[in-house]
Amino acid sequence: MSSTPAPDPQSRRRISSTPILKATLVWGIGVGVVIAGLAAAVGAAVSGGDGALSGLIGAFVGIVFPAMTAVSILVANRWYGQPMYLQFFFAVVLGSWVVKFLVVVIALALLRGAPWMDTVVFFFALLATAIASLVVDLVVLSRMRMPAVSDVTLPGDPPSTP
Repeated sequence: MSSTPAPDPQSRRRISSTPILKATLVWGIGVGVVIAGLAAAVGAAVSGGDGALSGLIGAFVGIVFPAMTAVSILVANRWYGQPMYLQFFFAVVLGSWVVKFLVVVIALALLRGAPWMDTVVFFFALLATAIASLVVDLVVLSRMRMPAVSDVTLPGDPPSTP
């Protein structure tokens, strides 16, 4: 009976989706900052200082919430290869979604009656950032090279090296 060597603990921690998540995070923040600048400029042209602030807040919301999802998955993936990985993963990711939900409800309740808020500028800044985030995700996923089956070790495979 032959014994197969145990996989290297460091190699078990790497997940093939990590580079994709990091790229979407970096590109999403970059595109979001550009949109924030444009939203502030358009908001200032349309509604003065209140419009600029509303555009910045709308773009900020559109940047932060997708980034929180990617960060929560990256943090949760640190437990990959551990016996309780799935429990940690779902606790971190679902916990971040609950926090995001609560923050959105509280933020909208606070901003709803603000006299300085230009809701049209806020809405279009948020919409533009959300669409840009989806486009970034699609572009990154289409350009990353990831095998159809990943993170699988078959019996008899040599241990992966870092």
